[in-house]
This record gives sequence, C-alpha cells and structure tokens, in this order.
Amino acid sequence: MKGKSITKELKESDANPFVGLNIGSDIDATTVGLHGKMKITGGSDKSGVPMRADIHGGARKYVLLSKGVGLNNAEKGERIRKLVRGNTISEEIYQINCRFDGEIKIEKTPEADDKVDSAKEAPKKDDSAKKEVKGQVKKA
Repeated sequence: MKGKSITKELKESDANPFVGLNIGSDIDATTVGLHGKMKITGGSDKSGVPMRADIHGGARKYVLLSKGVGLNNAEKGERIRKLVRGNTISEEIYQINCRFDGEIKIEKTPEADDKVDSAKEAPKKDDSAKKEVKGQVKKA
C-alpha cells in the first residue's frame, strides 16, 4: 500500500542502532518491528531544528540558506541565516523520518467492517417534497 504513514516510538536502548547513521543510510526495519528495509530521509531534535543532508556532522549550525529543508518562505535571490542540524543522527535527535520499503500487514477489525456494512444499508432520504407537521402531511 502506498501513502500509509505509521509512527513507532522507541525507547532509549532500542534507538541505539540509529546513532551515528547519516541521512540516506539504509537500515533493517526489524529494529522497529517491521519486515523490510528503511531509508533515513531526515529528522529533527528536541527543539524542532531540522536535519539537513548537505551539512556534515551532528552539530547545530547557523547556515545561509536560499531554499530547501529548514527554510519555508524565501523570495527569489533572498538568503536567510537559519539554525539547522547536520546529517548525522546523535543522542539529541528526537524524531527520525524514514521511507519504508516493504509490506505492512493491515488487520481488519470486525467493528470497522460492521460500520461499513451499516453505512451501505442505511436508508436514503426521501426526495419527495412532503413535510410532516404535527401529524398532518403538507405538500410544499
């Protein structure tokens, strides 16, 4: 399935295999409980400072940006000095964004199936122009 987004939270000991990896690295998805491969595409630290692939290391740096990650609105020719983090995952990184290459099994719950069936069987609205007011039927 394409376009499915999932969130996995790892404890400190489970996240240790990610420390030292760079943006663009391929890793095995079994570390998060999935079968397949994952490619690291980015991340951010506890303050929300984004990682940038073209800055080496794991430190936070002020860089002059004209476009790309970490810069939302810049006019043509404008450059802005922004705080970004390097491309290496360190202890300060709180969120890692990955692209998953594999299959995710989706379990269907019986409750969800019942909701779909009842929606299909729901009666349709009466399109006639009749209105009932206090037991009397009037035509509009």
